[in-house]
Amino acid sequence: MTTQPAPQQPTGALGRRGPFQPGERVQLTDARGRMHTITLEPGAAFDTHRGRIWHDGLIGRPDGSTVRNTVEEEFLALRPLLSDYVMSMPRGAAVVYPKDAGQIVQYADIFPGATVVEAGVGSGALSMSLLRAVGDHGRLHSFERRADFAEIARGNARTFFGGDHPAWTITVGDLVDALPQTCDPGSVDRVVLDMLAPWECLDVVGDALAPGGLLICYVATATQLSRVAEAAKAHGGFTEPHAWETIERDWHLEGLAVRPVHRMHGHTGFLITTRRLAPGVTPPLRKRRPAKGPEDPGDQPFGVEPDHAWTPEDVGERTVSDKRLRRIRRSVTGEAPPPPTPPRDRGEQGERHTAAEDPSQDEVDR
Repeated sequence: MTTQPAPQQPTGALGRRGPFQPGERVQLTDARGRMHTITLEPGAAFDTHRGRIWHDGLIGRPDGSTVRNTVEEEFLALRPLLSDYVMSMPRGAAVVYPKDAGQIVQYADIFPGATVVEAGVGSGALSMSLLRAVGDHGRLHSFERRADFAEIARGNARTFFGGDHPAWTITVGDLVDALPQTCDPGSVDRVVLDMLAPWECLDVVGDALAPGGLLICYVATATQLSRVAEAAKAHGGFTEPHAWETIERDWHLEGLAVRPVHRMHGHTGFLITTRRLAPGVTPPLRKRRPAKGPEDPGDQPFGVEPDHAWTPEDVGERTVSDKRLRRIRRSVTGEAPPPPTPPRDRGEQGERHTAAEDPSQDEVDR
């Protein structure tokens, strides 16, 4: 009698169950609800402001255990969820929040085995949700213009999944130029665009999408939302766009004191979806009440010029300095810092060298 080999575990599944193991990330929560994320190492310790927690007291314990520090304060130990990891991982670019990532996976109908195109990658938050949805037998083609962002995203995903995901490829370059060289026409099931000007990519996206395939765009401002919608209508190969936003509000639960919390997660971005039509098909004319348009047909809504070059500052994004990106990239890739720079002569060109100018003095963000 032959025994059947054990089925291969999906990527990342082994690190989601069983006792805590060295190298795993564990989330500690104290009595006040404050959370700390640590990586377990034999013999190491985590110092709180009032006591110390030894990692050896957690290694081998089941998920959902409690541990006490040296002053007998109790902490709950749990594996971080994907949403927890996304909010605490090193980031170079702003991340897609879990509330929006869940909407994208659901409303874009990301299914196991699907071929999905994503641009841009940012810090990899949305990429990890897409990889979980397509599974090991799907394909996620991610495009990112900046090589440093791509390295940070790859490092974050490798840490979460415990290795490189077999369904993922990252291409550094512009989507318009790289997509036709990567995917055959009509071979893509879903396209997810998180970029400044997604309307500039509609032609190549339309060629890559299979009939019935879906395009979903994540944009930050109403100006971008309008441009995407009007460009999709003018293209002629897509269905009527649908747009919405998601606002999340937590609730306070303590006995009879049940009420909304004082803070809430308000606007983060808009989502807009549209489907690819079959070749040569014209959609039925959508009946709308006529609205007064601009006197000049060339005028753009919200005073935006047609050939305006979009920048992150235009949509309110904070730019990340090159110095901080180098720190983050070293933290997620494990690269050694550059060798110390020898001190300069104080009299050289009247300059003074300080520790703040030495890149070797940078501290890794926690």
